[in-house]
Amino acid sequence: MAREIDEAWIDEAIDRYRHIEELRADFDKAVAAHTVSVHSPDQSIEVVVTAVGDIVDVRVHGGLQHRQPAEFAREIRSVVTSAAEAARWAREKLHAEVFGSFRTLEGH
Repeated sequence: MAREIDEAWIDEAIDRYRHIEELRADFDKAVAAHTVSVHSPDQSIEVVVTAVGDIVDVRVHGGLQHRQPAEFAREIRSVVTSAAEAARWAREKLHAEVFGSFRTLEGH
């Protein structure tokens, strides 16, 4: 039995694919440009990370004289870990904003 080609469905699928590609490009730009700042509990260490997860800045507020090297290293690791979690949260939020209203072909 010969199958009939549904040209309208194919056209719609192509349009949706192009729309997905546009949304993906928008999402990629947004995650590269969006930054999140995370601080240590005492606000002395700040890590700025993109939603992609790239660390773009580390700032130390105040002096380091009162800190032991091991304690300082532990605090930096903790803030970097928090920054990675914040980047993941930001990506998820941006993904929901960019793709949230997208419908599948089945859902029209």
